[in-house]
Amino acid sequence: MSVLMEFSMFPTDKGESVSEYVSRIIDMIRESWFDYQLTPMGSIVEAGSLEPLLELVGKAYRLIGEDSNRVYSAIKLDIRKGKSGRMHAKVASVEEKIGKVNK
Repeated sequence: MSVLMEFSMFPTDKGESVSEYVSRIIDMIRESWFDYQLTPMGSIVEAGSLEPLLELVGKAYRLIGEDSNRVYSAIKLDIRKGKSGRMHAKVASVEEKIGKVNK
């Protein structure tokens, strides 16, 4: 099984720039065993089941929630049985097809 989670989380009561708070979450993900990709609008994380990703969301909230009165989060999940390594494989598949179209 492969579970891809795209999520963003940040405090809404800390002004326009919240990178200080987001970086705490990225450091926590980086120190974990999860395969992840940081994007300008959030992070994509892959795991073999749903539960560890939900725990990761809880840890992320605890990292920034202690300093914030209000936190925004958006979470998208793609759960597929019988596959793994999809975070990179999905991108490679699209890039391969783009190459075929441009030839």
